Amino acid sequence: MTGTLRAGDIPTMKRIKFAILACALTAVSLTASVAASSQRRVLDFTLVNSTKYTILELYVSPTNDDKWGEDVLGEDILKPGEKLDISFSRGETTCMWDLKIVDEDKDEVEWEKFNLCEASEITLKYENGKATAIIK
Repeated sequence: MTGTLRAGDIPTMKRIKFAILACALTAVSLTASVAASSQRRVLDFTLVNSTKYTILELYVSPTNDDKWGEDVLGEDILKPGEKLDISFSRGETTCMWDLKIVDEDKDEVEWEKFNLCEASEITLKYENGKATAIIK
């Protein structure tokens, strides 16, 4: 029976091809999903204080969240010219984040919409009296 197909063999071949195709698509989908989620989870960055003020409190919050959460610095402070590595839990997935500081004069200053999926260093500063940032 080599090289001969019977009518009953065609649905079986279609099922096998369909099963192989389904497995291949599932594998591609899972690989893409894992790659995308691991890229989104790299949110750690270095914060550089290029203001002339000591930062007493630092808050980091997703842009779409109305709450600031806890002070990231805790008991620490960030003096002018100092750097601080900010690390996130691996459960975070959003890329857009806002920062708020409270400085030594108790002034609150906010910076909005940092893409932490792309930023590795954020330098906070004031330019002509306005809060600005350099993102690398």
